[in-house]
Amino acid sequence: MPRVTTKGQVTIPKEIRDRLGIEPGDEISFEATDSGYAIRKREPTTRDGDDPFEKYRGSAESDETMPDRMRRLRGDYPRSVRDDGVPADSRDEP
Repeated sequence: MPRVTTKGQVTIPKEIRDRLGIEPGDEISFEATDSGYAIRKREPTTRDGDDPFEKYRGSAESDETMPDRMRRLRGDYPRSVRDDGVPADSRDEP
């Protein structure tokens, strides 16, 4: 049975963390119930309560492949690529 430390901390058993999908850095909440409290994993939010990923939803262009998107985000776009998607200047040419 976990015990509360002098700092008010408690270790959540691995079986419960796995069942709830809790990972290091996740936020949890304690919600009062008729029989005590329930631990729930909270969805990520910003300080003002917004979903931090909302601004990125739907931002990928539908005709853009993931390798193309990654090259563009890294700043190597446009870059010539072979038909198999490998950069044309790759040293690993077959």
